[in-house]
Amino acid sequence: MKVSVVMPVYNAEVTVLQALESLLTQSFQPLEIIVVNDGSTDGTLEILHRQKDIKLLDHSHRGIVPALNVGLAAAGGDYIARMDADDLCLPERIEQQASFLDAFPDIGIVGCRVKFGGDREKQAGYSTHVDWINELVKPDDIALNRFIESPFAHPSVMFRRELVKQFGAYRDGPFPEDYELWLRWMANGVKAGKVDEELVTWNDPSDRLSRTDERYSVDAFYETKAKYLFHWLEKNNPHHPEVMVWGAGRVTRKRVAGLEKYGLRITYYVDIKPRALNCGTSVILPSEIPAPTDCFVLSMVGNRGAREEIRDFLKQRGFTEGINCIFAA
Repeated sequence: MKVSVVMPVYNAEVTVLQALESLLTQSFQPLEIIVVNDGSTDGTLEILHRQKDIKLLDHSHRGIVPALNVGLAAAGGDYIARMDADDLCLPERIEQQASFLDAFPDIGIVGCRVKFGGDREKQAGYSTHVDWINELVKPDDIALNRFIESPFAHPSVMFRRELVKQFGAYRDGPFPEDYELWLRWMANGVKAGKVDEELVTWNDPSDRLSRTDERYSVDAFYETKAKYLFHWLEKNNPHHPEVMVWGAGRVTRKRVAGLEKYGLRITYYVDIKPRALNCGTSVILPSEIPAPTDCFVLSMVGNRGAREEIRDFLKQRGFTEGINCIFAA
């Protein structure tokens, strides 16, 4: 078996049939479809029992991480594709992603661009995130931007099963399980890319875990990335542990404190407005940033428009992302 799809399901009686139909009609065949019923209390299990051509695993309600890992353990494919019970795949999704991994043996994770399945006005934040991840297609762009937000829609990903054996499966804890997995694998040298086509409709129901579970809060995302960002800086910042942090607001300084506990030292904050801080670190203007050879800039400004302005400014000053600056949020 070349490809296995792992789909955890919990109380998805309204959407699961459509999700399965989008898998059963894939152009790539044969396809192992592993559905893990995570103790559903509605009619989901009854619906799943009536389905053919799926491998159904059923256990008590334990949460998404145990369900994912049960599915991974049962998967026989060399490639593992993720899917959720409230999303949809285009018929060629599996074929294109498997072909991508075949063509690029140095790539371990492949995603795709996704279509936002929601109301862009009412769910503007989520739709903006979809637009952002759809901009990240090339491996270098994914790698350099991974400390801003998760660069993938989880159900749009396919990866090599050997990575699970090499670097571990999903971890359960107070953090987003998919983002932690990508950061951990990429910290171990795993490269990621995307098929430059919309192959998955990523729906945004009101009860989606990323909306309701505190593991997916902004603070949880930052706590997750702080450790991996520090280790990246440790390997790639020639001035480690010293950095200059662009952004001097209260939220930025709170998040920087999460990096300082690992040993990072902030030489200066950079801000477009002079200000006095009570943290003992001075604030300088962008025009006062030293030459790229003399410092490393960590941009922590979250606003996308401002981030692009900072990126352009640093580029004009001779800074190169991944060499003497990096962007996080």
